[in-house]
Amino acid sequence: MAWVQAVAFGLGTLILLALSWQALRRPKSHGFYRFFAWEAILGLLVLNGPLWFVDRFAAHQLASWALLFASLLVLFPGLYQLRCMGRPNEQRQDAELFAFERTSQLVTSGIYSHIRHPLYASLLLLAWGVACKQPNGLSWNLALLASLALWLTAKCDETECLAQFGEAYRDYMQRSKMFIPWIF
Repeated sequence: MAWVQAVAFGLGTLILLALSWQALRRPKSHGFYRFFAWEAILGLLVLNGPLWFVDRFAAHQLASWALLFASLLVLFPGLYQLRCMGRPNEQRQDAELFAFERTSQLVTSGIYSHIRHPLYASLLLLAWGVACKQPNGLSWNLALLASLALWLTAKCDETECLAQFGEAYRDYMQRSKMFIPWIF
């Protein structure tokens, strides 16, 4: 089973490298740190995948499913609003940005009125949800690594947004939280 996990991790890493190669050449871009968050989450998925449905009604599994479901509840409205209200366009030439990230309008309503980074919050929930599948030191450390990488991703993203949207983004930062509404 370990060789299957190693192969899955290797193939997943190759896919993530293909998605992130331009960002990895720019250590000050948000995509640089996002790659490491994705790697930690991939590690969690490969490590804990075999235990996905084991002991379904244990407390750690119920916590896991709650976090995984919450990650989807944050992800879908965040993506929808970013695509529809952010008005992505090709005039932004940041090569390391995905098409939906090349927004021309600052999105501050809906889920974005409460948190600035719903997509990263979704990844945080995913990481901790997968870590709960097998609550042990390795899982917690990988989830902590993903959390740190996502925090660094968000900080770099905010620097990029300040450069793109200026004072409007600075004002937005004052009235919203990073990941958790009203708290952080």
